[in-house]
Amino acid sequence: MAGKFEVYQDRAGKYRFWLKASNDHVVATGEAYETKAAARNGCESVQRAADGAPIEETAS
Repeated sequence: MAGKFEVYQDRAGKYRFWLKASNDHVVATGEAYETKAAARNGCESVQRAADGAPIEETAS
């Protein structure tokens, strides 16, 4: 089974999303959005941006 995005409303009334792996662990989280539709758009943006995105290592 593939991972999934979940959109939820936080305690402050804002909408957020997280990306969960197939084992239900959260692997990424999104920022706060004013509307559920905006949070869904955030999910879709991540999907588009991640398609074929390279992995780059940076010095810490």
